[in-house]
Amino acid sequence: MMKFSLKYKAIATALVLSLGLVSCSKMDNNYEPIQVSGLNVIQASPTTELLDVYVDNSRTNQNFDFEFGDKIGYLSAYSGNRTFNVTKKGSLTSLKSLQHVLKPQIGYSLFVANTLEDIELVMLEDNLEKPATGKAKIRFVNLSPDGGTLNLNIDGAATDLVTGKAFKEHSDFEPIDAAQSVTFNIKDATNGTTETTVTQKIEEGKIYTIYAKGLKANTGDTGFSSKIFVHSNN
Repeated sequence: MMKFSLKYKAIATALVLSLGLVSCSKMDNNYEPIQVSGLNVIQASPTTELLDVYVDNSRTNQNFDFEFGDKIGYLSAYSGNRTFNVTKKGSLTSLKSLQHVLKPQIGYSLFVANTLEDIELVMLEDNLEKPATGKAKIRFVNLSPDGGTLNLNIDGAATDLVTGKAFKEHSDFEPIDAAQSVTFNIKDATNGTTETTVTQKIEEGKIYTIYAKGLKANTGDTGFSSKIFVHSNN
């Protein structure tokens, strides 16, 4: 077990995604500290199929089923060129693979996206610098395959916070005011109709991502909706 810590970055206790056993016993002049990166993994593929996500040969969801809407993280992953794979639960057959270079002391969010038949892996770098006093930060990601182009609006605001995000597009982290309760509206960018909402306490100094998920063509658990998660705990 290790912690992934950054300057402020506020990452929770993390699990090392190992490349193998690493010995720390050779503390000589040639010893160099191990470089790690932070990794969230989010299941945003609208399927009832249980999935596994691997970093190289290490399964990220080691102790639980990884369902639609679940999030793992932050995990500590060794920095450098890593290979990511998504499989059906218990299978070693990759449904989709992605190679990505993880930079040391940087946080990332890896989204499993699109339908099972067209499944994808979408990697985003997280800006975890501390918000200004009295503020939080939020990013919007459109991960609804048939959701169309979407805007993000804070209920009661005259203008939208984020506009014109197509499937797999995302905003920067935008500053917002801390508040006891904030309702976020995800709107159709074409006609301004609110398609789904989510309400969240927004705390000063915290960093959030809200994402559209599911299919407008579906009902129930895989229908169109939205979800929000927090990146930091300070």
